[in-house]
Order: sequence, then structure tokens, then C-alpha cells
Amino acid sequence: MTSPQITLTARLTPSAIDTRRGVVRLHPEVLDALGLRQWDSVKLIGARSSVALAAASENLPGVALLDDITLTNLGIVEGSEVVVSPVAVAAARSITVAGSRLATTAVTPQTLRLALMGKVFTVGDAVSLLPQDLAPPPEADVTAARQRLSQAIGMTWTNELITITASDPAGAVAVAPSTVVSWRDGARTAEITSGSTQGTAQSQIIEDAVIVAKGIDTAEIDTSPAEAPLPVADLVGAVDAARKLTEWLELAFQRPELLKKLGAAPRLGALVSGPEGVGKASVVRSVANAVDARIVEVAAPSIAVLEANAAAAKVRAAVAEAKKSTPAVLLLTDVDALLPASNPPPVATIVLDSLRAAVNTPRLAIVATTAHPEAIDPRLRTVELLDRELALPLPTSKTRADLLRVLMRDAPMESDVDFGVIADRTPGFVVADLVALRREASVRAALRQKDAPEPKISAEDMVGALETVRPTSMSSSDNLQTGGLTLDAVGDMSEVKQSLTEAVLWPLQYPDSFARLGVQAPRGVLLYGPPGCGKTFLIRALAGTGRLNVMSVKGAELMDKWVGESERAVRELFRRAAEAAPAMIFLDEVDALAPRRGQSSDSGVADRVVAALLTELDGVEPLRDVIVVGATNRPELIDPALLRPGRLERIIYVPPPDGEARAAILRSSARNTPLADDVDLDALGETLDRYSAADCAALIREAALTAMRESLEATVVTAAHLAKAREAVRPSLDPAQLASLEAYAKSR
Repeated sequence: MTSPQITLTARLTPSAIDTRRGVVRLHPEVLDALGLRQWDSVKLIGARSSVALAAASENLPGVALLDDITLTNLGIVEGSEVVVSPVAVAAARSITVAGSRLATTAVTPQTLRLALMGKVFTVGDAVSLLPQDLAPPPEADVTAARQRLSQAIGMTWTNELITITASDPAGAVAVAPSTVVSWRDGARTAEITSGSTQGTAQSQIIEDAVIVAKGIDTAEIDTSPAEAPLPVADLVGAVDAARKLTEWLELAFQRPELLKKLGAAPRLGALVSGPEGVGKASVVRSVANAVDARIVEVAAPSIAVLEANAAAAKVRAAVAEAKKSTPAVLLLTDVDALLPASNPPPVATIVLDSLRAAVNTPRLAIVATTAHPEAIDPRLRTVELLDRELALPLPTSKTRADLLRVLMRDAPMESDVDFGVIADRTPGFVVADLVALRREASVRAALRQKDAPEPKISAEDMVGALETVRPTSMSSSDNLQTGGLTLDAVGDMSEVKQSLTEAVLWPLQYPDSFARLGVQAPRGVLLYGPPGCGKTFLIRALAGTGRLNVMSVKGAELMDKWVGESERAVRELFRRAAEAAPAMIFLDEVDALAPRRGQSSDSGVADRVVAALLTELDGVEPLRDVIVVGATNRPELIDPALLRPGRLERIIYVPPPDGEARAAILRSSARNTPLADDVDLDALGETLDRYSAADCAALIREAALTAMRESLEATVVTAAHLAKAREAVRPSLDPAQLASLEAYAKSR
């Protein structure tokens, strides 16, 4: 018999309790219609299929409240339709999961099984490590799971996500005490044959004892990477860095007598830096494998969360392990977590002493990686420790295309896939992001071709994956979403659009032309004009046209009462933009961020922020493929130094819409609104003097509401409704402000 199913509208749950837990909240009437009880499992179908736990909520009957992870697993956004139906869930005999390097090395399969108890999932789902404590099963030990995860990963354990890569049986499954849980190509739990609670507990104790005895749970040391290192030739975009590191290791391991003869110590300590996910550790592993050196890997964040004695012991154990058989490379990943520059912990001194002793060991090299070289304890970068540095750059468009060819060479591809086109649409993507893109495209292809004898990945799958995969550098909440807008969607404003295209898009699209003519591209642009006239809309359209990553910051958001915090926020903003290049930094209400210096009463915070902003714009380190755009309706309040050449040098006035532009805005706002034959938007636009673009859009909304007030069965909006709406929506443009802005525009 076919299971009942209901189509609902997906909404993101407002409840923090449900966040990241794989829960869907349904109206009690929906639960009754589907024959479900509280915490039964349901199948959800969006762009993909997934499963979740159903709970009751007094939301609208036609709405399903989903947490963020469930929305991602379904491949949909808020407001999309989702089909809900009951599903039978089997107890998994075994499951295999994949996760970050930190989770894989720090969390044992036993702890992972505790965290997954009571959850339901299918292959391909992302699952958080948060224990199911909303309705835990009787055999779940939520407290123990929380304690173990906190000890293993630290404060960030609640943010960790893992992916279900395989399950037996297939379909919707849940973890039971007897389920064999394993990391992909890594450790696994022992199989438990006894079904009793006592047998389960005894087996758990035996497993934990064996793991502790072997040092797997207590020493985050990896001497045998789960995956074979890549050949150096496959390190696209990092070949030069790999070649240099190879030369250093070969000299230190194979020609130490030559170094001694030339007066140099035959030791090697190197720091490899670069954006998160760019492949720093992969480069070190590949090079170590190429020179036949053994690698001992230490996840620094896993050690940093331990108390001092345990952390020191783990570092000493890693050094001892590396000394057992040389040549060897001791790799410390994300070393800034263990040895921070600000407020270094007492254990830092002990760790540094251990590393000094290790680096002087013949045929033993120390290599550390970090995404934040400025945040490392300066003592680590002295001559006696890490005296050499390598920086891995952000992949260019050509590099991304080559990386995609390497990543996808073993996957069956349709002939319509153009890696160059995909590379152009992935600005700011690093290797880890492209791997995630490959996975998402593979999942889409698998769902589309479930019964195909020879499934292949198509261009549609690759482009569709871009809807859900975002670059690591753009994972914060200040990113401006373009919503598919381009400059073609902006009516009128031809001069403004041309000026923005020349100042923002040309330097990124035609760098050779600027180099040929010997000129530098503008560093920044200032948009000014009356409020409500489309400055932010223009920025979204510009970003959509140029396929730029956009970081949007309100001016006042960077202000902080604590000394140094505002300047640090400015530096961090520009650093993230450089990692996501080509990128645009959009400073909305820039007059609040950079007011005239010497006129504020905030203990000099605004003055220091202006100085930090000027330093980033034309400092020693030049901006590459990063453009800064400010927007304001009070340009006279901005510090004049910010508007000089080399800074926000292109100043563009966004005037209020004229009659023709207002008519175009009305048509755009009413494109989904049925209008009566007596409505003449061109004539109406001519009469809306001092109406901004926002006012015109509000006028259409109010007219539709007016029609609804007359009758909820209304089908069209008439001229009478628009006339009535004009009484409620008044023009917002101030004549005095318009005159001031026009005078400012003439003076520039």
C-alpha cells in the first residue's frame, strides 16, 4: 500500500533547540493525517531525499519547520516545497562516515556512535555531532557523549559536521548499540554480539580499554594517513611550493655533509601558510612521500584543548614517535591553535622546548601549517625553529580549471562539462571547496540517474552544485547574496552602470589592458545618493554580473568599544576578502565607519578605524583582485582622506529616478501583480515626483493590499487601488537633501 504523503512549504525553524539536530516540526493535524506520533521518522523529498525526526509544533498546517542541516540535506532553500511521508527505519548493522581531519583524528568511533544514537539518516546526509537529547533513546548516554566530544575537539565540537558515506542496509537507518561505526578508511568500533545492556556496556569498556592501551584515543598522532598522498605532479597551483620544499628536505636528509661544509646547520623547520582548505597539509604529505620520508602528523587543535600536562605529554610522544625511524617529517597542522600569538598558554614554552630539541635531531624535519601566520607565537618563527616559510596562493581561474580536471579525471563525465566555465563561476574556491563541489555534483548525478546503467556527471549537475556549495572564505553571515541579479535587470541608470562597470568589472576582466597601458585599476568606488534610490540593488546586480564574492558590512557594525577591536575587525575583513578574491567589499553607510577625524567624542575609536581603513586601501601590501565600494547618503561627512586618488577615488552619484525610470521600477515591481486595463504605469510614473525607487515598490504593494481589503477574492489591481495607495505611500525624498546632494555632485 502506498504511504500517505503531504506537500508542505519548508521554513527554517526559529527554535535554537532544534538547530542542527535533524528535526522537522509539523502541525498536529499533519501528524494525524500521516498517521505519525511524536518523534516518528519521516521521509522528506526536496531537490534530494533525506529523513528526519518529526515533532509537533503549533505552526501553520501548510508549513514544515526544518533545521538548517535538514534544509541542506534536501538541497532546498527556505520557501521551497517539500514532500513529507512516513518511512520505515532499520537498525544499521554498519555505517561509514567522513569528517574533517580534526574530527577524524580526535573522535573515536565509540564516541561517534554515542553522538549518533537516536538519529536517523541516509547515505549522503550531513549530520552534526550534537547528541539527540530532545528525545533520546533509552540506551543513549547523552552526558557521556557531550563530555567525550568536548574533551576530544574542544569548544567547537558543536559546529562539527560529518557525512554518512555508506550504510548496511541501504536506505533510512538509525544507529543501535550493536552498530559497527567506522571512519572512512580509518578506525572502527568492534562488533558487539550481545544484545543486552550489560553486554553492551562490557563491550564498550573493553573497546575503550584497548584503544587507550594503544594510545589511539589519547595521542592525536597519525603515522599512516588514511589516503595515499597525491603525486607531486597533481598538486596543481602548488607545484612551485612543493618543489622548493622537496629541495629543502632532500638537502637536510640526503646531503647534510654539504650543508655542514658550507657552514649551515643540517636541519629544517618550515612554516607553510595559506587560506583554509588550500591544501597545505596535502603538499607536505606528498613531498614527504616523494623523498621517502616517514610522516608523523599532529592535529594541533586537538592538543590545544587539553590541560597543560596532557598537551605537553602528547607533543613529547609525537616527537619520540618521529625519532624512532628517520628520515621523518613531524607535521603540526593548524599550529596557531596550539601556539597563539596573543596570550600564549603556559604549555607553549614546554611545547617550544620539545620542538627545539626535535629540530636538531639529524634527518628529522618539522613542518607546521597555518591559515593565520600573523596569529602564531613569534617564538615559533625564530631562526632556531621554523626559519623558512612557504605561502600557498589562492587558486586562480586557470588553476581552478586544472584542479577540477585532476579531481574529476576518474569520474564519468558528460561531454558538455566545460571546466573552464565552472572555474569562472567559482571565485574564491580552494581545493577543499572544489572537493565539496565534486561530491555535491556526484550526489545530484546519482539522484538523477538512480537506475541508469552508466551514470555520468553532467554540466547541469556541476552548475546545480554551485547553489549549495559556498567557498570556505565566504562562510560567515556578512556575505551579500545576489539572487541571480545582473546589471541588465537595472532599468535606466545607463551612466551609473557604465561607470561601475569601468571601475569594478574591467580591472578584473581585462587586467592585460591595464598592464599594457601602464595604469593601475581604481582601488575603490563611492556611491552616493538619496536614500531608497537603489544603491544596494546596484551592488547586488554588479556582483551578479561579475560573479564576485561580496562581503557586505554596515559601517556601524565594525565599531567596538574595546581598544583595538575595531581596527582588528577591519584587518580581518580585508584578509577574508583577499582569500575570496575576486571579491568586493561593500561598506554600506560608510559615513558611520569613516567620519571626519577629530570631530568624534568616542575616545578616538572612529579616528583609528579611519586610519586602519586607509592603511588597508593603500598600505604596503597591495590589494589584488579586491575592490572596495562604499555607499552613503551623507558624502560630506566622510573623511576627505578616504576620497583621494588610490582610495575611494571614483565617486558616482546615483540620482533619484526620473519619470521614465519610475515607470520602469513600477513595471518591475508589478511583474507578478495582475493589473487592470485602466492602469497606465508610464503616466503614473510621470506623476510620482520625489518618489524614490523604494517608494515606487511600496506603492505597488500597498495597492495590492488595498485590493485585498476590498475583497480577499480580488484578482486584479485597478487604477482606483493605486490612487488609494498614493494616499498612504507618500514621497520620501527631501527637496533640501536632494539640492544638497546635487550641489555636492556638481562640486566633484
